[in-house]
Amino acid sequence: MASTRTGTGTTFRSTLLNGPALGAPPAIRWHRPLLWLALVMAVVAAGALVGLLVDPRTVTGAPLWAKPLKFAISVGIYAVTLSWLIGLLPGALAGRRRLASYRLAWWAGTVAAVCLVVEMVVIVGAAAAGLTSHFNVTTGFHAALWSVMAASIVTVWVAAVPIAILLLRADLGDPGRALAIRSGLLIALLGMGLAFLMTGPTAAQLDDYQGIVGAHTVGVPDGGPGLPLLGWSTVAGDLRIPHFVGMHALQVLPLAALLLEVLARWMPAVARPLARRGILRALVGLYLGVLALVTGQALAGQSIVAPSAPVLAVAAALFAATAVGITLTLLRESRRVRG
Repeated sequence: MASTRTGTGTTFRSTLLNGPALGAPPAIRWHRPLLWLALVMAVVAAGALVGLLVDPRTVTGAPLWAKPLKFAISVGIYAVTLSWLIGLLPGALAGRRRLASYRLAWWAGTVAAVCLVVEMVVIVGAAAAGLTSHFNVTTGFHAALWSVMAASIVTVWVAAVPIAILLLRADLGDPGRALAIRSGLLIALLGMGLAFLMTGPTAAQLDDYQGIVGAHTVGVPDGGPGLPLLGWSTVAGDLRIPHFVGMHALQVLPLAALLLEVLARWMPAVARPLARRGILRALVGLYLGVLALVTGQALAGQSIVAPSAPVLAVAAALFAATAVGITLTLLRESRRVRG
């Protein structure tokens, strides 16, 4: 937490107590435990990459070190993003309880960091032992590890909820940026929640219990043909896809807002904040539509690389509607600039 013994600490505490200066963008104070976690994940990812190159072992049909690599990258990206989001709050909160609100967010981020460390310890440890970490209840020990992982990820989800609520209340300045940040976090929470679709036993597992309860794929057992590194099934539905798409709204939508703010320097049609918000509304709608589409596709047992005609039609309609919405916004703004 901030110290008041230095000029920086005094300024930070003053911002928390008095709120942001009128017209100033929210100041950022990065959440350090999450940044340390991201640094550790970079080291883990490097080690897992070496493992991929030198260790030929596989588990459930995939390279043994692919899962630690994927999770290290994903956790690292999430940690940096959540650190940034929490860091926005000191300069964006208002009201008499802003200091207590920021402390709540700081502790929520710290709890999330600890739980993500626990999850990664289990994943990397299982890989080192040549075992699968997910859905493995073959012994009491493995069942306990799986329970610890499940409890950790649920806690990570719960910890993000108060941060999302505080961001909904915070003054984030630019309306388009605020929409992107809030929508990104809420959709990410939805995407994280979609992971629970993978945790129930499949019909085949109920008929022939082998100590595995839950699966990534729908329609075939885990371990079949998949996309390189990602592992997403190329012959059946895969619930990792909507989980991935939903979670990364947390990065995609704020980056889209940032890109529009950069383009605003050269494009008068997007110079106005409300114009950018209109474009981002269309992109948020598209993102939600794509998330619903890939979720339905996975649950139907359909591979992402072999979409049916109805899926292609819905996808085309989503992108067309988004293009029309953005075009109308740009035309309206262009007329306003010329007029």
